[in-house]
Amino acid sequence: MQQATAKQTNIKMPARKLRRVINEVRGKVASEALRILKFMPYFAARVVEKNLTAAIANASEKFDGDSNNLKVSEIYADESVTYKRARPRAQGRMYKRFKRSSHLTVKLTKN
Repeated sequence: MQQATAKQTNIKMPARKLRRVINEVRGKVASEALRILKFMPYFAARVVEKNLTAAIANASEKFDGDSNNLKVSEIYADESVTYKRARPRAQGRMYKRFKRSSHLTVKLTKN
């Protein structure tokens, strides 16, 4: 089975927010997944849409220009580096703030 892959690393967004979006398109046909992502109200949908478009372009190169009948076989978001920052509080104290980032991987297979 032939696969085409697209990866994006160090996205400045928690993996939890990406997973909310990718769970909706997992296992769908690529063209249908793009339509679903286009009308989702989340910013994470734009990130996933961009990565899915890149995976479709990679598939068309790999499969000699034939990008029809592609299916989202695997899509997952992993946690990446967490940046620790300080937030000033009353009486000279500091609270920790975590700025999380993630990696996104999309794999398409040809039906």
